[in-house]
Amino acid sequence: MQLRNKRIIVTGAAQGVGESTARALAREGASVVAMDVDEDRVRATAHSIAAETSGDTTFQVVDVSDRGQVFDAVAAAADHLGGLDVLVNVAGVQRAKPAEELAPEDFDFLLNVNVRGTFYTNQAAFTAMKASGGGHIINFGSDAGMTAIRQLGGYAATKGAVHAWTRTIALEFAQHGVRANIVVPAMKTAMTRAGAKEGRAGVYAKVPLGGDLGDPDRDLAPVMVFLAGDGSRFMTGQTICVNGGIGMAR
Repeated sequence: MQLRNKRIIVTGAAQGVGESTARALAREGASVVAMDVDEDRVRATAHSIAAETSGDTTFQVVDVSDRGQVFDAVAAAADHLGGLDVLVNVAGVQRAKPAEELAPEDFDFLLNVNVRGTFYTNQAAFTAMKASGGGHIINFGSDAGMTAIRQLGGYAATKGAVHAWTRTIALEFAQHGVRANIVVPAMKTAMTRAGAKEGRAGVYAKVPLGGDLGDPDRDLAPVMVFLAGDGSRFMTGQTICVNGGIGMAR
């Protein structure tokens, strides 16, 4: 098992990419705390993973946009795990609207989860990792944060902030042995299925590798296992695209 003795938090773990990632890490021997705002789903996910792997997989209900909740949850998780080696910050939301129709409440919704949630989880994880002698923060970015995509202006702005923030903390946290990298996925999830209904199915069909989005278990999980392991120890400030080349297809 590649991740035996690794202590990991995964946010947004109730479903989709977060669930797939948490399960893959636990299968490789990691102790995982799954976090999500959806109590029923994250409980079911954690129980399912624990039953499958017979490992230490627990859950916490957390709204990542609430700083107090985040710091309390991360501290409790680190206490339960005996420290913290890896944060996988998957939690994120999307709202598609033309730029001129984006209302303040739309932007606040995106900003609170995607940006504030990243700030808070990363800051809390850094505190725990510094005490543990180092660690790895893995944030989830988006192709939208690197290029223009119609109707995703608000989402793109928040993901662009995540990209810039991650590069900055990679530089600042390095002296404490804490690394930070960004994963940019293009996977089949509830969020991307909604995107297909909103007219982006044609873009997905142009993905150079296979003409479709990837499968989280087959295509993303192995990358996450690598990043959570010791093989990535000399990587920081990097953007890792696991997207079948979708950025070349627009």
